[in-house]
Amino acid sequence: MIRRGSGEISNKAANRAIWLEQGGKGVGLVTLLLGVAVFLLPFYVMLAMALKDQSEVATTSMWSWPVHPTLANFVEVLTNPNVSFALFLKNTTFIAVTSTIGVVISSSMAAYGFARVEFAGRDRLFLVLLATMMLPGIVTMIPTYVMYASIGWVNTFKPLIIPAFFGGGAFNIFLLRQFYLGIPRELDEAAVLDGANHWTIYWKVLMPLTKPALVTVGVFSFMGAWRDFMGPLLYLNEPEKQTLEVGLRTYTALRAEKWHLLMAGSVLVIIPILIIFFIGQRSFIKGIVMTGGK
Repeated sequence: MIRRGSGEISNKAANRAIWLEQGGKGVGLVTLLLGVAVFLLPFYVMLAMALKDQSEVATTSMWSWPVHPTLANFVEVLTNPNVSFALFLKNTTFIAVTSTIGVVISSSMAAYGFARVEFAGRDRLFLVLLATMMLPGIVTMIPTYVMYASIGWVNTFKPLIIPAFFGGGAFNIFLLRQFYLGIPRELDEAAVLDGANHWTIYWKVLMPLTKPALVTVGVFSFMGAWRDFMGPLLYLNEPEKQTLEVGLRTYTALRAEKWHLLMAGSVLVIIPILIIFFIGQRSFIKGIVMTGGK
């Protein structure tokens, strides 16, 4: 009887533990779904209004899905003679792609130096690099503008592209350095025995192994360049050199009362970012998870 009672108690305890575990997973799943719904709600409103005509926008709630969805708003935005979205798309794509290439190359090279090259003051210099992340962009905005104006770079794409080839940003260097530190140094030593120098080790040994981290840096950089508003607003004066973000604000001023057209333009601006994210999603998540260090 004692053994049977002990067995019954053990079974009840095991069942209770299983029930609590399943309940915890259920609560976590519900919480995640609620979080997803909250984050997707603005996108739903934007898409719903972009598919409505002006009369439906005026007579229905912004939360309601359009009764007769239409793509005419997107056509009108793309063909509007006052705001050339095709030209803005070309300028934005050129700036975003070129600057992303520069960030990935320069930040990976700088990270290799901090992770693999021994030189005096390396760790202190890395701390100084990390300290620059605490400087707000507004602090350096005016001095940077004055510097670029003095060398004749204002009203050109140079301030938005060339700096990306000189370091790539402290956060990106830190991210890649931590990833490099997780790669065994025995690979470097084996390459040295085969006669490889630092460039060969960087390009042929470490770069192929750091694809997830490079994709992560690339996605962050592309999204930042694509959604940049302040940079083009400061340095680009001519309308034909503007980017999508500034062009969308211009369209807002011209069509302030037509929310359906504004939302259609916003959808067009965000589509490339979603495409880039979903293409590199797997490598992006892997890069975030695997980034670590000693």
